Amino acid sequence: MLPAALRATLAMVAGAMAGTVDPWWVIGSAAVALHGADGVEVGDVDVLSSERDASAVLARLGVADVGNEGTALFRSAVFGRWEGPLLTVEFMAGFRFCGADGWRAVWPVTREAVMVDGFAVFVPGRAELAAMLFGFGRPKDLARAKALSPSGDRVGRGGER
Repeated sequence: MLPAALRATLAMVAGAMAGTVDPWWVIGSAAVALHGADGVEVGDVDVLSSERDASAVLARLGVADVGNEGTALFRSAVFGRWEGPLLTVEFMAGFRFCGADGWRAVWPVTREAVMVDGFAVFVPGRAELAAMLFGFGRPKDLARAKALSPSGDRVGRGGER
C-alpha cells in the first residue's frame, strides 16, 4: 500500500499532466514503489515528459524552469520543482545521465498505467526501470533496482534513447 502523502501527490501529478500531448512517466523511487517493491523510501516524485509538455506544465503551475543547471551526473533541458503537493515533484524533459560510457538520454520504451485513487499514473516497465536505475549507478539507485528484481540481479539495459 502506498503512503497517503505519495498517493495524494501522484493524484496531483496526474491532474497536472492531464491534457499533455506526449507520453509521460513517473521514474525513480516513486516508480519503484508503484511497482510494489518493499522498503522503498520516496522523498519526491520524478516526472519525465517531452520538452513541450514539461514546459507547458511548469508554466501552468507557475514553476520556474531551471533546465540546463544539471549536476555532474544528471542534466535536463527542462527542469522544475513543484513544491505544492505533499511531496516535491520534479518535472524533467530532455533528461540525461552520465554513466560508465558517457552521457545517455533517457526516454523509456515501455509504459504501464498504475491506478492510484482513480487516476492513471504511468511508469516504465519493471525491467526497464531497473536497468535505468542500475545505469544511474548511485548506491540508492542500485538498491532501488535490486528491490525491483526478486533475485537482486542486474536486469538488462534499457530506459535509454
